[in-house]
Amino acid sequence: MSVRNNTFSMRVQILDDNNEVTSSPITVIGRECWTLRKLVDAGDKGVSSLDNIGPRTSHYVYKLRGYGFAIETVHEKHGGDFPGSHARYRLHSKLHILSDMVRAAA
Repeated sequence: MSVRNNTFSMRVQILDDNNEVTSSPITVIGRECWTLRKLVDAGDKGVSSLDNIGPRTSHYVYKLRGYGFAIETVHEKHGGDFPGSHARYRLHSKLHILSDMVRAAA
């Protein structure tokens, strides 16, 4: 899947705890779409840049939050040759997916 191609898009609506729509339709494209799809697929496990080396995950999460998506950041320590910490992101917004061109293209 080439995420440079902006034909990769998702159109969603955010739901409340009663599965009622709380947002107008939101369309995300490109890397934001790729990140949202990764978050949806990951569920409670969440997404880390360690799982997907290369993309600027934190930036795309920042942009998704601007649309109104509730995304948690958890800081995790790691060892190895370059010990430190990394962020793991978990999507807390429940979504109604209206269209998913990522799935169609995959």
